[in-house]
Amino acid sequence: MEVILLSEVKALGKKGELKEVSAGYARNFLFPKKLAVEATPGNLKQLKEEQARRKHKAAQDEETARDLAAKLGGLTLTFQTKAGEGGKLFGSITGKDIVEQIQQKTKLEIDKKQLNLPEPIKAMGEHEVSIHLYRGVTATIKIQVTAEG
Repeated sequence: MEVILLSEVKALGKKGELKEVSAGYARNFLFPKKLAVEATPGNLKQLKEEQARRKHKAAQDEETARDLAAKLGGLTLTFQTKAGEGGKLFGSITGKDIVEQIQQKTKLEIDKKQLNLPEPIKAMGEHEVSIHLYRGVTATIKIQVTAEG
């Protein structure tokens, strides 16, 4: 019997996949737990429409991410902070600080989880930070840290 999985089933498949299973397994386990539906022509048509909708949305999301990457591409952020000898900062520049300044300069919403910043910036100079916007789409911005005064 062919079924369409409504959610991920361990050792069987992922949501939206068409699978061949025994009739007993489908009737006694998959259908009562609402993990799958029978692969009727109507359900198959609905599955194809859902896959097309998901594909279209993914293409739109990727296009939006590419536009955002183009806007962020050449961005340079400047931070002025107190620094001690040898260029060490009193404190640090965190992802939150970077996201706030991006929002002030460009009015674009970025989540600090998207930043590839393993640890806060604690030294003066120029630093590069990449921003993961979508699968395969990243933007790199420059962070310029200078001493106050």
